[in-house]
Order: sequence, then C-alpha cells, then structure tokens
Amino acid sequence: MKILWVKADKLLPVHSGGNIRSYNILRQLAASHQVTYFSYYDGNPDLAYETELARQLPGAEAVCTRKPELSGLRRGLDYVSHLPYRAPYAISRFASAPVRERLTSWYAEKKFDVAVCDFLDAAVNFPDQLTVPTVLFQHNVECEIWRRHAATEAQPLKRRMYGLEFRKMLRYERDTVRKFQHVVAVSEHDRGLMGRWVDPARITVVPTGVDLSQFHPAPNPPGGGRPVVAFVGAMDWEPNIDAAEYFCSEIWPKVLDRVPGAVFRLVGRNPDRRVKGLAGDSVEVTGRVPSVLEHLWQAAVVVVPLRIGGGTRLKIYEAMAAGRAVVSTTVGAEGLDVKHGEDLLLADDAGSFANSVSRLLTDQSLRHQYEQSAARSAARHDWPAIGTCFAEVLSATVSQADASAGVTPRRAPVALPTHDGAGGRAAL
Repeated sequence: MKILWVKADKLLPVHSGGNIRSYNILRQLAASHQVTYFSYYDGNPDLAYETELARQLPGAEAVCTRKPELSGLRRGLDYVSHLPYRAPYAISRFASAPVRERLTSWYAEKKFDVAVCDFLDAAVNFPDQLTVPTVLFQHNVECEIWRRHAATEAQPLKRRMYGLEFRKMLRYERDTVRKFQHVVAVSEHDRGLMGRWVDPARITVVPTGVDLSQFHPAPNPPGGGRPVVAFVGAMDWEPNIDAAEYFCSEIWPKVLDRVPGAVFRLVGRNPDRRVKGLAGDSVEVTGRVPSVLEHLWQAAVVVVPLRIGGGTRLKIYEAMAAGRAVVSTTVGAEGLDVKHGEDLLLADDAGSFANSVSRLLTDQSLRHQYEQSAARSAARHDWPAIGTCFAEVLSATVSQADASAGVTPRRAPVALPTHDGAGGRAAL
C-alpha cells in the first residue's frame, strides 16, 4: 500500500507516549509498505531535525510553519484571540494554510491508497471531502480529557475555561470522528465513548505495544539503599503535573509514615515549575534522563497516580516489561490489558493507593510476584504484532472503499481485527 501519514508537531526525539506509539507503528508499516510521513512544526526551520527524520523514516517530509512558539503570557493572549473560533484552542492553533493546501492537492491527485490522520489536532488541515480512504488515529478521546480537567479543577476561572474547551472539543471531536471513513482507537473504553457518535463497526481497537528489545527485566537487579518509588512521564503535561501534586500531597506522606526511608522520584522531561517545587528530602525531580530504563530498574515500585487523561499509558507497559511492580489509578490503567491483583494493583483513593505502595515496599515476596506477572503480561504486546494489526485496518479500509465505489478490489479483502471482549486487546 501507498500510505500517507500526517501528524502535527515534531516526532523526534521520541519521548511522549503518543509519539512512541506513532513512531513504532510507522517503523513497522514502513517495513512492508510505501509510507510517506508528512508533518509540520512551529518555530524556526530545524535542518538537523528534518535530516534525522528523513534518515529514520526515508521519504519523510517536514514543513516548518514559522509560527512563533508560545509560552506563558503569550500563550494566554493567543488563547484569548482564538476564543471566537468554533474549534477548541487545542485544535485551532494547529491550523496551517500551506499544510491544508498540500493535503488538498494530494487528495485531488489521489496519490495514495490510504491516509492516516495521526491525532485529532492534525484533522483541522484535512480537506472537507476525503477522496482517499482516510483513517483517524485517536490516541485519546480528547473531550474526555477536558471533561476530567473541568471536573477536578479547583480554581473557578480555570474550571470555567476547561468547561468551555470541553464543550467545544465535544462538538468538534464528534463531527470529526463522523467525517473519517474509519477510526482507530487504542482501547475498548475509547471505542465505547466514540461509539456513541458513529457506528462502532467503523472503529477498531489497535492496542498499545512495548519495545521488548529495549524494555526488559534488569540482568542484575540493584539491591540495598533507600527504596525508590518512581513516576515516569512528560512533566510538562497537565495530567502528569496534577498526578505528581496529588501523589505528593495526599499519598506520599502516608507512605513515609510506614516506610520512612523511601524516596519518590519524578522522572521526565521539562518539569513544570509546580513539579520542580515538589523536590525535597524525600522527593527527587530528575528532568530529562539519558535512560528511562535505568530509573525503572532502580525503582522498587512504579506509580501512575493519574486522575485526568485518556487513551492508554505506554509507560505502564514499559514498567511492566522492565519487571517492575506497578500501582495505578483506574484512570491511569484505563484501556490496558491488565488485571487488578494479577498484573498490577489499582487504587482510586489516597489511602488505598498509599497502602498498596507500602505493602509492595515492605513485602519483598509479594513485590516479586507482581514483578514476574507484569513481565509476562507485557511480553504479549511487542510492536511487530501491533504494526500488523494496524496494517490490516488500513488494508480493510481500502478494500471497503473500493467495494463501495464499485471498484474491483486491488487486494484481497482483510477482515477488520475484532476486539475479544474479555482480554482487553484486539485479535492479532
């Protein structure tokens, strides 16, 4: 197949969960198909980035929009200027006339067999009429994230802003999901949410994967020293900031009461000032690290105290593949093929969460049981199998479009992968 893959923002270096998912699926597709990766980014032209992107994904094309990169007050003013827009700010700020012109031209030429819109934010630049079969890759149900922001925010002004963005996002996301020929969700939970807007048969679950060649149990597990509890993720992402603050204020003091020598380590790039402010005698903030795996190996327990979010958390599978015991909220593990009490522990209130972490820190035998179970569970989700599943979705979308148009299929039809209903993953 000739595949066009469209994404907003830079893909490299691959750090965020969504970029990890996109990058690994792209690499798997490129091994068997002709893939054109097309992306666009703000700021100044970055020749080093574009060169490295072309090296890792031959044929890739990146467009610099030259829009200024905004932060702080300038981002706030930009948000205010976008208030009259019908689309939410998280979408409208990615609109680019040159990108839309390029995509419109390619669709008119019908240069590709199938196209992928990676993330909802890129959809703003797709033509109104999709003359090429196109799949929307939904890493999250975005309106659900904004709904949770509005539900958990204590500050009245921010709560109103989140509520406004939620309503805009709900309308925009619903209309966009209906526009595309097919949708890929990353969890059955997300499929259920979007199934309220379109026929669920138009949505396929392609589960999250993990790079088993990179993430594996430590050959020589570290011993001794202060027990480490780790939380891994981009520390400039609002759901992670909220999780870090929640854990440090509500959960960590309870853990320290039972395990006074423990250390909580926040591992991730670009820590927000609120995250930096959490550092203290028993809390470490690392910022960007050369190897996440090393920090996973050093951790006795990995926590995912998310209260806001959507999609699935790749970091959980990475921690499990590294043979770590994991404690998460239900939101944190939402959509993953994991079971409470077998692969990890789930806890949704501060007391239960602290108790779960403390039990694992103080009971080495129990912790070892969860480490072994976690590694076995993660081993079922290597990226090659996930790439195959995604390719089958694209092929089936093309075949169905050909059949609808009365065209002789260019390839044998491939049945869309189905969700097994019990195990929480698509049939591979």
